[in-house]
Amino acid sequence: MSQTPDPSLEETRQGLPWRVKLVIGLLLLLAASVVLITNRWLSERFTDDTRNRAEVRLALNTGYLMSELQRTSVVPLLLSRDPDLIAALRVAQYSQTTAKLIALQSEIAVASIQLLDGDGRVVGATNRNLLGTSHRNDPAFVDAQRAKDTIFTASRREAGGFDFTYSRALRADGKVLGVIVVSVDLMKYERTWAGLQDAVLVTDSEGTVILATEPVWRGQSMEKALEARDPPSAIQRALSATKGWAQSPPDAYVHGEAVMRTETRVPFRGWRIFTFTAYDSVREKVNGILALEIMGFAILMALTFYFLSRRAWQRSVGFQKESAELRLLNARLQRAIAEREKVQKDLEVAEQTLAQSSKLAALGEMSAAVSHELNQPLAAMKTYLAGARLLLQRRRPEEALSSFQRIDDLIERMGAITRQLKSYARKGGEAFEPVDLRASISSALSMMEPQLKARVVKISRALPRQPVLVMADRIRLEQVIINLLRNALDATKDQTAPQIDLLLAAGETATLSVRDNGHGIGELGSIFEPFYTTKKPGEGVGLGLAISSGIVTDLGGRLTARNAEEGGAVFEMQLPILGRKQEAAE
Repeated sequence: MSQTPDPSLEETRQGLPWRVKLVIGLLLLLAASVVLITNRWLSERFTDDTRNRAEVRLALNTGYLMSELQRTSVVPLLLSRDPDLIAALRVAQYSQTTAKLIALQSEIAVASIQLLDGDGRVVGATNRNLLGTSHRNDPAFVDAQRAKDTIFTASRREAGGFDFTYSRALRADGKVLGVIVVSVDLMKYERTWAGLQDAVLVTDSEGTVILATEPVWRGQSMEKALEARDPPSAIQRALSATKGWAQSPPDAYVHGEAVMRTETRVPFRGWRIFTFTAYDSVREKVNGILALEIMGFAILMALTFYFLSRRAWQRSVGFQKESAELRLLNARLQRAIAEREKVQKDLEVAEQTLAQSSKLAALGEMSAAVSHELNQPLAAMKTYLAGARLLLQRRRPEEALSSFQRIDDLIERMGAITRQLKSYARKGGEAFEPVDLRASISSALSMMEPQLKARVVKISRALPRQPVLVMADRIRLEQVIINLLRNALDATKDQTAPQIDLLLAAGETATLSVRDNGHGIGELGSIFEPFYTTKKPGEGVGLGLAISSGIVTDLGGRLTARNAEEGGAVFEMQLPILGRKQEAAE
């Protein structure tokens, strides 16, 4: 008697049903489509974000460049009307001219100043080695004699690079007595740009590169500069562009690498500034998300194979003769598990990549904060160094040694700030010590002495006679006070009678109030957020108050801000007094 074949047995012998095969095929097609579409969309989105950040950096660089050019352009006009220089040219007596120019250079912070007589001979200069040299045929001298206004000249050096100068004729009774030449130090921006990830270059109205992070680019057109190939350099390391298989067409190529180009016009003699940014960060972010998607689809496929193999195994329990098919299904299951383990390893690599990116972002933000805090000591050191130079020239070494001692204190202060990088990730109190708030206020005012001397600002202090002790890190506490004084000084810039009041009170807590008669605070809710600032580009990056708020919070206190009723702003710092029960302010 014949038996009817079991449909389940026939299905097992022939393999997976066609419906299951169709579902698996559709799932694979869906996975490939989602990965392709996601890669394209994320690449465009992250590329736009990177381009926007590059445009912000480009605007900042343009502002810094224009600020230096505009500041220096006024100097020749002022010096051309100096009665001492005009008198020296009239009587040809230049014994005091060089000393005067050196003193003026330290006050107005320009690269160099030269005074040329009517024959183009240097009769006064901040660099004494140039005295007596002739510049009769230099464009700066010739053009200044012919024009009544200040002349800007960009001349190329023999060793490479350009010299940028402003020159203006000194006239008396309708006659040209000489020419004053003031040099602009734009090469310092090249050194600043060289430390960034972007490649930067500036071209003049004829398209010639006059400033660039790569020295070999100077003097060439931008097209030729980008075609140049040199041994490995800093710019090549910064422009190691990605080679993604679905990346959008690049804007340009630098040393054969694909980069993103941003440009803008500098409102000065037809100059333009360009930046070139690599696609590395874009590709890393996209690859991290794609790895997660692929992992998800792989897990889904593994689960699908798992359920299919389980169903086949259940069907083959009663069929001992089909053991060969069962072993085949087990082998398929092992392959699925191996594929899943491979996807998990890929996920671990992707997670490590994302963690590294997060570390780099945190390091960038921390570096920006430290750079912001070091600007103040550097500015004070420059002022003290200029004063010491004048004192040594005037044979007053004792007073010069006092300036050098202040510079040494500032260097120690900068070292203490940089040492805080080592303890950035931990907020323990092992560096705390009893600190008198009155001494910290005096130290901060001493640090701000150069800025306070540069302007007529009334400073009033109301301090208790008894010490006001708090448990704190002295350097970080003085950081907060300096930031508050600097903000108050900036807020009173436009006032005819600027005034800053410092009030220290000791009650349940130690409260320091810093009040100014400036324009007040527009948005109180955003003032302590990082990178929020109401200053013009080039005057601040919005990190001072954010850093100060974090320091005060670490010390167990709080920093608040409000607008005074009579006008101006009031910042209050409250800290627990040493020896009493301390509670961190909410």
